[in-house]
Amino acid sequence: MEEETNKVVIDIKNLNKSFGELKVLDGIMLQLYEKENLVVLGKSGSGKSVLIKCIVSLLKHDQGSITVGKHELTDISEEDLIKVRRKIGFLFQGAALYDSMTVRENLTFALSRLKEKFSKQEIDDKIVEALENVGLPDAIDKMPSELSGGMKKRIGLARTLVVHPEIILYDEPTTGLDPITSKEISELINETREKFNNSSIIITHDMNCVKTVADRIIMIKDGKVYKEGNLQEFINDDDAYIQSFFK
Repeated sequence: MEEETNKVVIDIKNLNKSFGELKVLDGIMLQLYEKENLVVLGKSGSGKSVLIKCIVSLLKHDQGSITVGKHELTDISEEDLIKVRRKIGFLFQGAALYDSMTVRENLTFALSRLKEKFSKQEIDDKIVEALENVGLPDAIDKMPSELSGGMKKRIGLARTLVVHPEIILYDEPTTGLDPITSKEISELINETREKFNNSSIIITHDMNCVKTVADRIIMIKDGKVYKEGNLQEFINDDDAYIQSFFK
């Protein structure tokens, strides 16, 4: 990514989160810039998914601050939290489609949660456009049970894109997929950024995904930022822990 701007869209300072005696996030500092793909890398259980759930207040952090745009989340009102969440798309690890709804109904439900009200034709047009953006226009009336794992990920992304978010949070977008489909999903993350100019945080431990999408990488170990830099800086680092990911 060319450095066109240094505008910060998410600013996290000294973030702490514990579950009982277990400290999962320990003083995390992180900034996401406009139009950037930021990868958060780390082993399972390192706090990656907890981090992005805190960003949308699915989990409440214990200490520190999370600022999204002009909104700081610590004591945010419900009204302002809704405004923040409307700016953010969240692609869950398992796509999190509603099993009892068709693809069309899943995307319609996402649109129904917006403040704006659309006509039936506008809704249909937006759904078709979102499905075309992920290469699955023919899946519009399928049930989730009829979709492969890769298709579910694409539909989950379509449901995110249909509301035109400024920021997308990807939670392990390639987990459980075969190598070819994983590559397609990684490339789709890049295509989405190029088309919509959104900013993204990608949580993953899939190194092929990292190499495809990362403008910048933050590695988390034991709830702390262990290293921050671009892909080449990570590849060139002779630290044994870092190299355990890149070998």
